[in-house]
Amino acid sequence: MKARIITAWRVSLLFIFWHVVSGYVWLRDHVRIPRWLGSDSREVAVRLWTLAFLTVVWVLLWGTISWANILGGLVLAVAIVTLLPLPRVPVEGRIHPLTVLLLLARLIGDFFVSSAQVAWAAIRPGRPPLGAVVRVRVTIKSDLVLTLAVDYLNLVPGTMVLEIDHRRRMLYIHVFDVRSEKRVRAFYKQVAFVERSFIKAFERDSEWHPSPYHGIDEEYHRVRRSDRTHGVAGATDPAVEEVER
Repeated sequence: MKARIITAWRVSLLFIFWHVVSGYVWLRDHVRIPRWLGSDSREVAVRLWTLAFLTVVWVLLWGTISWANILGGLVLAVAIVTLLPLPRVPVEGRIHPLTVLLLLARLIGDFFVSSAQVAWAAIRPGRPPLGAVVRVRVTIKSDLVLTLAVDYLNLVPGTMVLEIDHRRRMLYIHVFDVRSEKRVRAFYKQVAFVERSFIKAFERDSEWHPSPYHGIDEEYHRVRRSDRTHGVAGATDPAVEEVER
């Protein structure tokens, strides 16, 4: 009896797997993705995430979860994305969910630890902490991932990114307390961890696929399609020369 149950279970799994794969192949061959959603799966994923995010914001604004609010938010999100399009953001890596979860866990830990340090510095007797603006260079390639890393640093109490030099990948960060060399080393160690974690989560070299939009700003849509590849190849040369001068 037990052997029959195990056999039936395996056959059921194979049956479900076969039909899921067959359905995926059929959808891929017969369903065409609208051009406004993107040109590849990564851009489509980002666009769908944007629609979902705007829909959730709309539902939160109303304060009631209902089909009317969800459908109304989805229609409004589609209208915003279609009528008020933002410049395309290159999606050039691949997301690793486990690494992202570990990164979020570290963010929560840093948030509580830093909050306690800032609170103690505010109530303890003695001289106020010495703040400073520290310059840090990172090796994150994508502007999207760099923005996420900056958001991470801004969410941690005691640090605030004041300026970003995206050409040289330089961050100017205000640090709450740099009274000792130990605290400065701890800050650099924290930034190095954030850099490594975001590269591991989104920009592994083996999975990096430069987008046609890489290195070109919002003027991309004014460049002819035949010139886009050449524009990407030479987009960084003037910047490099300017920095070197």
